Amino acid sequence: MAHFDVYANPDRTERKHTPFVLDLQNSFLDMLDTFVAVPLRAAAIMPTRIAQIHPLFEVAGRDVIMDTPMMATFPKRGLGQPVANLRHVKFEVQGALDALFGEH
Repeated sequence: MAHFDVYANPDRTERKHTPFVLDLQNSFLDMLDTFVAVPLRAAAIMPTRIAQIHPLFEVAGRDVIMDTPMMATFPKRGLGQPVANLRHVKFEVQGALDALFGEH
């Protein structure tokens, strides 16, 4: 697994509204059975968002919104191969995490 890899949502029943999950966990923790990820929701289901914590990205031709407050741990088994990597927008990802956890 690589930091910022994007995977198809492991819960097939949720893929319509949450097609992907984004790996936030540092790669040096690959020995764990789980990883910390954030759901990437279909932009159409989130018409109202807070831009600082809900950045908009394109993944596999779909507009998705990073639902930062809903980050969770996911099991690694059954993930398959990554469908994309968002390293090129790491500053936006980090900015959303900073907005959620930082001081204002």
